[in-house]
Amino acid sequence: MATATHTTTVKAGQQQVWAFVSDMEKWAKLVPGYRNHEMINEKQSKWIFAGNVGVLKKSVEVQIDIINWEEPSKISFDLTGLTDKFTGSGYFTAKEIDAQNTEMSGFLEIKAGGIAAPVLNPIFSAVLPKATSMLTERVANKIQSEAK
Repeated sequence: MATATHTTTVKAGQQQVWAFVSDMEKWAKLVPGYRNHEMINEKQSKWIFAGNVGVLKKSVEVQIDIINWEEPSKISFDLTGLTDKFTGSGYFTAKEIDAQNTEMSGFLEIKAGGIAAPVLNPIFSAVLPKATSMLTERVANKIQSEAK
């Protein structure tokens, strides 16, 4: 299983961070490899990503299910591969530093299943830290630009 966490300071209050990360519509397009998404309901959506697996270019469809909202500090979600056999989970946390600054963390874990697991899990382990860092920083930057 591949896991990665990235923490950054957001120059915005905790409520501003919460308002952004608790709404998938606001951050979906910031995910590396994002192509499009469809909201099923407030807690469920389907996303399409494009990426490279070794020398292959691949499109992947994923279902995202929000499993927990802990306002104003944490949103947790599960990932289920719809075109490929994998599962995972993730979260964003927001911890108030002071009225204008919030410590935000992004976490992702993914585990491939099926016959491709021995090949895919090392690839996930290699790319997940960079993807998690990119997503967390993009979200932080977007929140900060909207807070100005």
